[in-house]
Amino acid sequence: MDIQISPGPLSGTIEAISSKSELHRMLICAAFADRPTDVLVSGSAYNGSHELPKDILATIRCLSALGAGCQALPGMIRVTPALNAAEHPLLDCGESGSTFRFLLGVAAAFCGNAEFRGSGRLPERPIGDLADALRTHGVVFSSDTLPFTISGKPTGGIYEIPGNISSQYLTGLLLMLPLLETEGTIRLTTPLASTGYIDITTQVMKAFGVPVQQKDSAWQLAGGKQYTGPGKIHAGGDWSNTAAFLTASMLREQNAVCCTALMPDSLQGDRKILSFLEEFGAGISITSEGISASSGILHGTAIDIDNTPDLLPYLAIAACAAVGRTEFFNAGRLRLKESDRIQSTAAMIRSLGGTAETEAERLIIHGTGTLSGGIVDSANDHRIVMAAAAAASISEKAVIIRGAEAVSKSYPTFFDDFKALKGVCHVL
Repeated sequence: MDIQISPGPLSGTIEAISSKSELHRMLICAAFADRPTDVLVSGSAYNGSHELPKDILATIRCLSALGAGCQALPGMIRVTPALNAAEHPLLDCGESGSTFRFLLGVAAAFCGNAEFRGSGRLPERPIGDLADALRTHGVVFSSDTLPFTISGKPTGGIYEIPGNISSQYLTGLLLMLPLLETEGTIRLTTPLASTGYIDITTQVMKAFGVPVQQKDSAWQLAGGKQYTGPGKIHAGGDWSNTAAFLTASMLREQNAVCCTALMPDSLQGDRKILSFLEEFGAGISITSEGISASSGILHGTAIDIDNTPDLLPYLAIAACAAVGRTEFFNAGRLRLKESDRIQSTAAMIRSLGGTAETEAERLIIHGTGTLSGGIVDSANDHRIVMAAAAAASISEKAVIIRGAEAVSKSYPTFFDDFKALKGVCHVL
């Protein structure tokens, strides 16, 4: 699907859709709890009339294969726990790295065997260190890459993994620990990146009655600690997706977008979009009515993107609206996302008439305050699609996005909300 976006400001109020990061974790904990749980959600993607984000659908599909029940209703997802382990379940993770890495150990611990499949770039994304940690505790893999089958239930003991490849490794093992029969400890062999995602994991586990003990670079949990369903739990607004509209709002003076359902004290690391936009010179307003960003005298800056990799495409557009040099550093892990996000972001900027340089772990933008517009290849990356849409606010000509359907991975109603904010776009 190709979409053309006309230049122009956005204005109005939008309710943030629920956090994909929180939902993955809540659905998994609920699926292995002692009672049903209603996971309360917000935003247009969860109003009962639209398809859910593909990554969330992947987790629901896999949990159903493991024996849980997940029913999408307006304003909530009702989860019925898996009472008995399924025999030889097939887990199709689609393109969702979270689904794959979170459920690998969980499926092994709950069922003792499973088949995993994936599509898109997922078979190419790293999993080796997590698989090795499970192998040392009794899990057998039929192959090193997807598709593969696993067999054998993991034992307790000490699991060692690096912390700088993906925080999803640690989350997957943490979610698995309550399903083990004996105590388990996870130790990091390298410093942890994207620490906010682990904070979300431990917060959700605590809400399901499983507090995790952490000391330095180790996490410990006694085995046999069944999740306890809270009855109802609310998934907060998604800072990663709403960042596209906050960025668009600060690109030009006429923009006036107010975002609701976002919690300023959220554990989501991408709430830092506010401080990053302020670094460029934008104004930020937080009131009881919502959160908004406004334009100012925008200038280049330097940003460590290591803990907030999903924000890079949006911030690169902000850098184009600023005048001067902006450098994003510690960006190496972005090459392992849905696309090589350093390259795909640079390609987006260049295709829109901007100037971008790439290094192994850096992206450098030379901003002039405007873009000319043009044709953007989404690289099948939902973040590129949303960033390119935001870029239309400072483009002289239309922005055409090739492969815009990639947005359905995390925000299938993005363009509906874009139009609700008076954005002008249509399918070619």
